Amino acid sequence: MRNEQEMMDLILTTAREDDRIRAVILNGSRVNPNIKPDRLQDFDIVYVVTDITPFISDPTWIDRFGERMIMQTPDLMGSEAPRSDGGFTYLMQFMDGNRIDLSLIPVDSAKEMEDDSLSILLMDKDDRFKPFPSPSEATYLPAPPTAKAFGDCCNEFWWVSTYVAKSLARADILLAHHMLDVVMHGELIKMLTWNFGIRTDFRQNPGKAGDNLKHVLPAQHWSRLLATFAPAEINPTWEALLNSTELFRDCAREVAAFFNFDYPEEDEGRVSKYLRKVKTNANKTS
Repeated sequence: MRNEQEMMDLILTTAREDDRIRAVILNGSRVNPNIKPDRLQDFDIVYVVTDITPFISDPTWIDRFGERMIMQTPDLMGSEAPRSDGGFTYLMQFMDGNRIDLSLIPVDSAKEMEDDSLSILLMDKDDRFKPFPSPSEATYLPAPPTAKAFGDCCNEFWWVSTYVAKSLARADILLAHHMLDVVMHGELIKMLTWNFGIRTDFRQNPGKAGDNLKHVLPAQHWSRLLATFAPAEINPTWEALLNSTELFRDCAREVAAFFNFDYPEEDEGRVSKYLRKVKTNANKTS
């Protein structure tokens, strides 16, 4: 596996030798001072280029970065409208284990790039950019909820929990897990992130998918979160559903108390009663 220095030399030499590439920016985890480096980290690179078309029309130029295991070009996938910045991205996983996520941005759009506090300017042939501030997680910090955002989160969580219960009663295990693992967990992680924010004054990064929550939330909260996941079996999924509702309730009440929000106690009570009733009736007929 090529080491970090070899990869960076290749990335910078490519830019240095190509007059169409006018600036190079490194961002992502390799810039984050709070991330312990490892060999699996991606190289998140931005090339600012004079004309993006040749880089797209003849993709063989990326062969210089190494033998690829698999590649993705997300801007050519799906049916979404083209990017407003005119950019294009090559996601490249190489056979030696390295990965480069390479974004190409036209010079004309460079000043309009979304601010990313985890960025370092590696090359600027035209002195186009002002000096970058020291890398930080500033743009990755959670924001405190509004009363509406809090209410919407609670409503979506409790609403979707009824779908999970009905799916389990019908033995539709795939639908039950989709609603639990995707929708309900999304709202649960959102609430846990606000809880995390309260404990950190909203000055720490909760991490991708909330992976840093374990470093701040009480150990009991973390173990209860892990208990909201279940194998694709009816009874364990019922337990995971009920564990989710109990953890959400406790965390939401803490958030509501901190911000002086109204927590929907009546909604929760009615829905919780409904979930238990569906579970009891399902057990009787099984």
